[in-house]
Amino acid sequence: MLELVALTKRYGDVVALDGLSMTVAPGRIHGFVGRNGAGKTTTMRIALGLARPDAGEVRWKDRPVTAADRRGFGYMPEERGLYPKMTALDQIVYFARLSGMGPAEASTAAQAILESIGIGERSGEPVEQLSLGNQQRCQLAAALVTSPELLVLDEPFSGLDPVGVDALSGVLQTQVDQGTAVVYSSHQLELVERLSDEVTIIDQGRVVASGEVPTVRSSRGADRLKVELADGGTGWADGLTGAKVVGRDGNEVVLELLPGGDDQDVLDAARHAGRVRSFRREAPTLTELFREVVSS
Repeated sequence: MLELVALTKRYGDVVALDGLSMTVAPGRIHGFVGRNGAGKTTTMRIALGLARPDAGEVRWKDRPVTAADRRGFGYMPEERGLYPKMTALDQIVYFARLSGMGPAEASTAAQAILESIGIGERSGEPVEQLSLGNQQRCQLAAALVTSPELLVLDEPFSGLDPVGVDALSGVLQTQVDQGTAVVYSSHQLELVERLSDEVTIIDQGRVVASGEVPTVRSSRGADRLKVELADGGTGWADGLTGAKVVGRDGNEVVLELLPGGDDQDVLDAARHAGRVRSFRREAPTLTELFREVVSS
């Protein structure tokens, strides 16, 4: 398990991290989200030893992390670090050799990882001739070639089409099934909600929500009700005193209970307006939760 304990980091007068703590467990996908400038990349760089915190500690397997530990981590930076004139295979062999592999081992591992992520047939082409999606797969291969126990990805889905997103998601799930701990940042909150086992949301260098995705969604935000009438529209909900309308879709309305509001009063009003087709509580989406907990 990776543990980040009370990390603090300043750049002059700017507070990048303010006592940030989080954990990333093996065999889990951990989404790491926040606005631009919230401290995500700084956190990842500190975890990987690319930056030093002013205070706090990075721990791995219940002890302070070492340089040897970090050599077993895989990292995919937001800014791609590929050499455009090198072939995909030579690229991954090069990174494998930097990690300490011998020539034969590096070549075998590089070819295997490129095959596993679906670009083995393109391994002899220069990186600059690959599509953006395949370049990102190649960058991911560089992070995976050493079979890392921890995989740290900074905006790995940026610029990918839906097919590329699905392919990369499948690769990450395979890694998790093998026991790898995965933490990644993304601004695509619908994807984070679908893909992640756990999520940490930060704002201004502080954790504002963290935990398993369903638990975080259900434990934060006001109670919400989704009510659908068989016929009758949604106008019936406008005059309620104990709830406010926060969304509409045809005959379906989403309401947020106000302090002192009673869901049974809402149900009674809906029945008075027409035949109720569905009436259920609904936790806020991760996007809605993000808007709630991140300051404007």
